[in-house]
Amino acid sequence: MNYGIGAEAGNRQPGKIMITLKSKREIEIMRDASRIVAEALEGLRTLCRAGVTTKELDTYAGKIPAQYGATAAFKGYRGFPGALCVSINQQVVHGIPGDSVLKDGDIVSLDFGVHYKGYYGDAAITVPIGRVTPESAKLLMITEECLDLGIDQMVPDNHLSDLSRAIQMHAEQNGFSLVKEFGGHGIGRHLHEDPMVLNYVTEGRGIRLRPGLVLAVEPMVNAGTERVRILSDGWTVVTGDGKPSAHFEHTVAVTENGPEILTRTE
Repeated sequence: MNYGIGAEAGNRQPGKIMITLKSKREIEIMRDASRIVAEALEGLRTLCRAGVTTKELDTYAGKIPAQYGATAAFKGYRGFPGALCVSINQQVVHGIPGDSVLKDGDIVSLDFGVHYKGYYGDAAITVPIGRVTPESAKLLMITEECLDLGIDQMVPDNHLSDLSRAIQMHAEQNGFSLVKEFGGHGIGRHLHEDPMVLNYVTEGRGIRLRPGLVLAVEPMVNAGTERVRILSDGWTVVTGDGKPSAHFEHTVAVTENGPEILTRTE
């Protein structure tokens, strides 16, 4: 899950950026939290097929955390009703699970997080249902590559803008657009912490990356316009032109040896 729908960093003060570097012990706990997320998403991937409802996916995801002594991070977060954000086709992020049925040719974004021993893990994947169009297949591939290229920039003494630039260049060079109203975020004791992780470059280089910084990196890439709008449910974000959108996310720690993806199964 990303900044947006009024969500702000839990320990944020107006006009002030608060960066919290994590100790090795804290990252160890976050690694455990993030592996729960990763395993849940792998299970959800296998469940995604034509005929399945988004509510069925949410029910599955909601049962996973308790098996590890964790809780679903999104359930009740600022009033969000599900454990899982499920966003289909033109839905960008924050889709509410319900009676919608997956169909052959759909793409579906699954965004999931857990709270474990005081810390959060957060990740997302976008899954093709059956045979998708070549455009959708390319969109998924490029978006995941954007995530990988951004993560590659998470080395000590790089700046946050290096990450943003890598994501933006790859998406735009392949004819896609980046969602600008939403982005990634710091993560730790709070689901949303500073800094905001933009998927495009603005003025300035951004903060210097240092070991102990943990970020949820999550490009949201649209097949058409970068414009988005929020539906009347107050949560679901959709593309302005109805074309599909893809979303991939990892929780990643900056270490002395470079980036460590925490939301990855062994």
